[in-house]
Amino acid sequence: MGLDLGEKTIGIALSDTMLAIATPLETLRRGKFTADARTLTELMAKHGAGGLVIGLPRNMDGSEGPSAQSARAFARNFAAINPAPLAFWDERLSTAAVTRTLIEADSSRRRRAEVVDKMAAAFILQGALDRLRHLANR
Repeated sequence: MGLDLGEKTIGIALSDTMLAIATPLETLRRGKFTADARTLTELMAKHGAGGLVIGLPRNMDGSEGPSAQSARAFARNFAAINPAPLAFWDERLSTAAVTRTLIEADSSRRRRAEVVDKMAAAFILQGALDRLRHLANR
């Protein structure tokens, strides 16, 4: 399962069982951590997700700012209550790439707002899946 952690929402994506294709699942409105973690754990169980890929929002120079620290804190807290494997994936420009694609598809501003977070999660997850496949084919 891939996550795009925003301040107000969490974009969620799933991969297929072959770990080849990431698909947007839903956007969760953020609340208290405990409730969000419970919802994510339930979604993982429901969809048979074996782990999480969390987008790590690095700055363009590769440094980590407050958003990256927040993502790391979320992961640390989640790992304390859920033993699933967890990995970070550099998410620089993921939302920008998804937004550009939606604009090119002539998606309305309202529609973009509804889907951008879960599509960004799919973009993040797809990057990690592609890297895994590349490493396996070496």
